Amino acid sequence: MTSTQAALPHVEYDGFHTAYHDVGPPRTDGPPVLLVHGSGPGVSASANWRGILASPLAGDHRLLAPDIAGFGETHTAHELTHNTRVRHLVGFLDALGLDRVDIVGNSMGGALALALAHRHPDRVRRMVLMGTVGISFPLPDGLDRVWGYEPSLESMAELVGLFAHDTDIIGPDLVRLRYEASIAPGVHERYAAAFAAPRQRHIDAMALSGDELRAIAAPIRLLHGAEDRVIPLEATSLRLVRLLPRADLVVFSRCGHWTQIERAEDFVREVATFFAG
Repeated sequence: MTSTQAALPHVEYDGFHTAYHDVGPPRTDGPPVLLVHGSGPGVSASANWRGILASPLAGDHRLLAPDIAGFGETHTAHELTHNTRVRHLVGFLDALGLDRVDIVGNSMGGALALALAHRHPDRVRRMVLMGTVGISFPLPDGLDRVWGYEPSLESMAELVGLFAHDTDIIGPDLVRLRYEASIAPGVHERYAAAFAAPRQRHIDAMALSGDELRAIAAPIRLLHGAEDRVIPLEATSLRLVRLLPRADLVVFSRCGHWTQIERAEDFVREVATFFAG
């Protein structure tokens, strides 16, 4: 069932070999928190959630952060589609014996969270979604560049610069770390196949209809950077807050797509307060 590879536990279920982080104490006042990362070259649960896994949230909540199918150390022979990733999350919860969770979903991870809440409403209590996909919108140039990445240090530096509004937080070590992760054996081949052109179809595959969004009953906190150049605020969260019946929206000024990094303290406070209910 488990492995010590890269100091992460692994679990096998339904044809998925899933690596995941599991930190923090069990909760007595609510379910565990499932952290669902986004897409991007070199992305993994560790790369996306490193700061959150070491934040005060881990002192009060059990945090579960899997590498989503096709990313990091998670492997599967299933075709890497949106439906496969939703199936993977459901299987991951089943494998750990979890009936219900709170979810934090980042970008593509937000679309997975919305799909999970739509298809299995009894398994989701509350959700925080940052810079989320999940509604149809025209493919932005920034996202097209992210999904169309071809490995090089220069390309990775350009992409990392797209994610953050404050580029002072970006150093050569971060760029090299993400670049090296993007060229690990088999990683780029899986990534390029999962987000191959034409790329508008990948946004549309992750989108729920207006009626489906209006039917989601879980309370939702939408977080978005005002300067997000990958998933534009106007195209997504400003529309979602009008469709989701129990959603509120918090917009972070002077912040890009990396809300959990650029506004880390504010992000943790929003998540903790919202899940406290």
